[in-house]
This record gives sequence, C-alpha cells and structure tokens, in this order.
Amino acid sequence: MLKRISGPVVTAVGFNAHMYDVVKVGNEKLMGEVIKITGENIIIQVYEATDGIRPGEPVENTGMSLAVELGPGLLKSIYDGIQRPLEVLMEKMGSFIERGVTAPGLDRATKWDFVPVVKAGDKVVPGSILGTVQETSSILHKIMVPPNMKGGVVKEIKGGSFTVEEVVCTLEDGTTLTMMQKWPVRVPRPVTEKMNPDIPLVTGQRILDGLFPIAKGGTAAIPGPFGSGKTVTQQALAKWSDAQIVVYIGCGERGNEMTEVLTEFPELEDPKTGRPLMERTVLIANTSNMPVAAREASVYTGITIAEYFRDQGYDVSLMADSTSRWAEAMREISSRLEEMPGEEGYPAYLSARLSEFYERAGRVTTLSNEKGSVTVIGAVSPPGGDFSEPVTQNTLRIVKVFWALDAKLSQRRHFPAINWLNSYSLYLNVLNPWYDKNISPEWNPLRNWAMAVLQKESELQEIVQLVGSDALPEEEQITIEVARMLREVFLQQNAFDPVDTYCSLEKQFDIMKAIRLYADLAATAHTAGVMPAQILAIKAKNDLPQIKFTKDYKPELEKVLAQMKNEFAGLKAGAA
Repeated sequence: MLKRISGPVVTAVGFNAHMYDVVKVGNEKLMGEVIKITGENIIIQVYEATDGIRPGEPVENTGMSLAVELGPGLLKSIYDGIQRPLEVLMEKMGSFIERGVTAPGLDRATKWDFVPVVKAGDKVVPGSILGTVQETSSILHKIMVPPNMKGGVVKEIKGGSFTVEEVVCTLEDGTTLTMMQKWPVRVPRPVTEKMNPDIPLVTGQRILDGLFPIAKGGTAAIPGPFGSGKTVTQQALAKWSDAQIVVYIGCGERGNEMTEVLTEFPELEDPKTGRPLMERTVLIANTSNMPVAAREASVYTGITIAEYFRDQGYDVSLMADSTSRWAEAMREISSRLEEMPGEEGYPAYLSARLSEFYERAGRVTTLSNEKGSVTVIGAVSPPGGDFSEPVTQNTLRIVKVFWALDAKLSQRRHFPAINWLNSYSLYLNVLNPWYDKNISPEWNPLRNWAMAVLQKESELQEIVQLVGSDALPEEEQITIEVARMLREVFLQQNAFDPVDTYCSLEKQFDIMKAIRLYADLAATAHTAGVMPAQILAIKAKNDLPQIKFTKDYKPELEKVLAQMKNEFAGLKAGAA
C-alpha cells in the first residue's frame, strides 16, 4: 500500500518488487515504475499526475519491467512517452487525457497479411526472420523470432491475414510465435557485431554534408537557443536524409511546437515515394505539461522502437527534441528522491544516462545477419543559449558531430543557422575514403580549402570592423569576396524552396568547385596585375546563386563558368 506521496514519486510498502518493475498505483491504477528499493520501502515514479491519491491506497505489482509492443502497426502511429497511442486516447476522451486510461501500443483488431519465408522443418534462432508484412507501400515489415527466445525447429507456419496476437508459427518444442513481441525499453537489443561508421548519412543539406558530415550509426547534437531553427533543421533531416525509417521524439517540448510537428509531419511528402512521410515515421509526443516521469521514459521508448527496425536491416534516423527537457525530468525526480545534486542541480549520473542513450546508436550486423543502423540526432536547448551548461557539455563529450546553431545568424536570415566556426565532425577521417570513391578524390581537398577560407575571413573581419575592407591588402580583399560566395552560395539553403531544400552530393561538389574556380582565376589575374576592384566586378559570379534553385543545373552552370573564364581572360589581356 501507499505510505508517502511526493509529486510523481511515491513510496509503498507491503509487497515484493524488483528494480524497474511496472506497478499500478492507487484505486485508479496509475502506471508507475520502481526506481529505488531501501529496506521495505519501495520508491515508485508514477507516469501520471498523482493529485488526489492518498496513503493507504493499494499498489499492485505487474512483475514486468516497462516494455514496448513491437510489430506491424508502429509506422504512422503517434504515441505518448509510454507508448499509449494518442489518437486512440483522443477517440476515448477528447482533447484531454484522463488519468488511469490505457490503450495497447498495437491495434489488436487490425489484420495484417503475413507471408512466411521459412517452412516446416527449418531451424530458426533468435532474430531469424519468419515472414513479412507489407505494412506501408514503401516499408516491408519483417517478423522476427524475439531475441530473448531460444528458437528451435519450425513445426508449423501459416500465411494469411492475422491480428498481432494470433499465432503464426509453432516450434517443435511447443513454443508459439505471434507477429508481436515485447521488449524492455531500458535494455539494448542484442546484435552480432558493431561496425565502423564509415558510410555517411546523406542529408541533402550542404553545410552538413559538405563541412560537418555524420555517419550512418553516428551521433550528433544540435544545440541552439529558442528560434534558431532546431525544429526546421530536424524536419529537413527527417524528410531528406537517406534513412528508411524516422523516429521523432518530442521530449518535453512546448505544446504549440509539438502541435506544429503533429500537423506538419502527416502532410510532408516523402520525396522518395511521393507518398506521405508518415508512412515511414513513428512519432512520440510528450509535451512539457505531461507528467515528467513519462518524459524521462520517452527517449527509451523511442530508441527501442528504432532498434527494432534496425534489427530488420533498415537505416533508422532518430530525432530527440530535446534532451535538455529529458535531463530536467531527471533533475526533478532526483530532487524528490533526495539524492545528492550535481552541477546546477542535475543528478550526478546525468553523464552516464546520456551516454547510455547515445551508445545505443550504431551501424551493426543484426542477429539475422542483416546490416542496419540507428543514427541519433539530439537537439539540446541550453537556457539562454549558454553552451557551457551541464547538458550541452556532457552531450559534447559523447557525440562526434556538433552542429552549433547561432541566434545571430538566424537574426541575419542566414539559414540553416549553423555556425561553421563552432561546429565540428569527428567522422571526417573515417568518411574520406567513401567520398574519394563515390564522389571525387577532389571532395576532401575542396572541403579543407573552404574551411580555411571561412576561418581566414573570420580573422579578417575583426580588421574590417576597425578600419574598413578598403584598408585590407589586395589579396585579402579577394579572400573576403570568396568567403562571401561560400556563405551565400554554398552554406545558405532555403528549406522551403522546392529545388533548394535538397541538394545532392554531386551538385554540392559542382557548386563548391565553381567557387574554387573563381578563387583560382582571381588569384592568377591578381598576379598578372589586375586590380581587385576589377576582379570583384566579374558579372558571371553573380549568376552562381541561381544555380541552387535550378533543377537541371548543369547546362546553366557550364554557361556561367564559360562566361567567368572569358571575363577573366579579358581582364588579363587588358592588364598585359
């Protein structure tokens, strides 16, 4: 029974429990989880508001840890932090979720067409694929033997239409298998091997692919203050990255922001299929006014669903927006447990929890010998844009890609507002061979050149602000112009333009090469005695920005480059 209540953390006595057991609290049977056991006192975090419950009410132990239901029906779903389908709850209760109401994560009534890929007499092991279900037009859902079962020899397997609870396969030892499996959210799903992250996740965003790439199975953080474009950047990544499945976790975000995501995502068109993007997306919505305990669970729910699709051989992209709110939930629960606070009141185990989450990313060989990956991209919302606060700093110790959003860039209408001087990617060396082989051996030298020019511009800007650009040496006036072209032509990208919203690696390479050509021609002309004012007045370079918005860009680009070469040839002839 209940002994003590402190917000979402309650103390119960009089029954046996293990850590992380799910319990039902009070007369309304509110869902909770055991998080601490001291003697006979069992400390429980409740996933719903605890208003009105009182000491003496009963507590019932289910004997199971918090688990998610995995199977056909996950895609196109919108869940809360503990995998209750919000659309089903809305039909039951309307706009506001009442306490104690539950609904299964997978619909029990829907029938799915199951096609077996094994037959009677075949041996199956944990992770073996039993059959397939065409869940959406683009995603073939693979039904697997759960990793926590021992497998055996198939006695009977049947095809046809079944619900997720009906038996589709029986083994010789009497074990029955359905299309649904359950998995505890805090336990990573097992794999055969973790591979090197040496294939890039192509995002179609020039600043990310060109300067700060992320690998499939990699980890990235997008910290930034309010209004700097975190959500738009994550939506662009969800829409355009070459991952086959998207899991989007809205963890403690404001209700109006989450509403935008829930209304916009179903309307986004998948560029690969022309169908709604939701057909390969799972949304987990846990707004800031929902109970903090469920917020703490939401990231585990999301990563477990991502691992399930990874085990089927898919590349999964997981967006967590934002891990700061998740850390705040941990801080609140920790304070109610009267634990010793760490920096800024966060629990001492903040870094360990963040590491546990990000370490579940990776490119792997699955138990069924498939190749799959989970790429984790976590948004961080530091208060006041202060990157020195604990959540941002601990995240940076773990992730290998840092995309630093800058409020000043967004105020200047430079989008994506990613600061190229503060950002970095530690995957560059391991990805270089892929770019050399699949794009061009010139890709990596070009990238290094572009970064050097942008860093040089940053140094020169301090002088420009003091004495003006005319006081700079002639060579450096040209450097400033080349850096401006890199910023405005290459780095700026319009997420709402139908052509510029996605830029292929080939087009990125051609645009950067065109800017490098201007820089080389300008340097040669300057050596030949041409004045900087004449070099900066070249008309052809003003046509380069239009290449971004041209679908069939190659003929236009060739015209611009030919015109540029002619203009420079004329300047050099005049100087001679």
